[in-house]
Amino acid sequence: MSIAAVGKYLKDTPIRSLATLGRSGELAVNILKYTVSDTIALRLPLEEVATQMWKLLKVTALPALLMAVPIGAEVSVQVGGIMNQVGANSLAGAASGLGVVGQGAPMAAGLLMSGAAASAIASDLGARAIREEIEAIRVMGIDPVQRLVVPRFIAMVAIAPMLCIVIVAAGVAAGLVISANVNDVVPGSFWQSFGSFATPTDLVFSVLKSVIFAALVVLIASLRGLEAKGGPKGVANAVNASVVLSVFCIFMTNLVVSQIQMMFFPARLA
Repeated sequence: MSIAAVGKYLKDTPIRSLATLGRSGELAVNILKYTVSDTIALRLPLEEVATQMWKLLKVTALPALLMAVPIGAEVSVQVGGIMNQVGANSLAGAASGLGVVGQGAPMAAGLLMSGAAASAIASDLGARAIREEIEAIRVMGIDPVQRLVVPRFIAMVAIAPMLCIVIVAAGVAAGLVISANVNDVVPGSFWQSFGSFATPTDLVFSVLKSVIFAALVVLIASLRGLEAKGGPKGVANAVNASVVLSVFCIFMTNLVVSQIQMMFFPARLA
């Protein structure tokens, strides 16, 4: 690659990145505008929202359970070994509270949504885009954001807390089973330490993170899907970009939200 090509790449890439951020901001504003206005005017396509919720739940519910059990078990096994060495088996519940509820559940829900749900949304909208259905909708005077994106946005935001709660319940249950049967922890002691360290604030922030992650996933997947072009290869590129960008944004957002939580709601020590 020549020096001129490198210079052109370094010059054009920031401009394209800023343009993408601008289009993302415009799409986010339109999504919020149509969500609020259609809700107030009672024009929300509830049947479409329910259909999208069911489609998204079908591709995320079972993987959520399959991810939750190893997360809870791994926390109990890894932390249980250290606690056995220092004679603090009674704190096994605290590890599940801080690990699964605080970080494991929202991250697992976010990664599920970025992997399964984002690919489904991007592929659906991308296929419509390359078949010129999006342009046909615009010609008929219908905004594709209002007709196609908003129902998916509402559906994703609605199922995100469900996935988070399912992962919390399954992860903590798996941690309890491992602690009681492998590390010989009394269940009562497990729940006592769990309640001493995990607070309702941790659960609220966990659900809040999952909702934010859902909004980011829909925004990224919808933008990539609506802008897909170039035939089937373009749809594949849109799906790939949606998953990668969603994962990156989820990790960065989790870091920011976790820091805000620690600043204003520090962890409570028993």
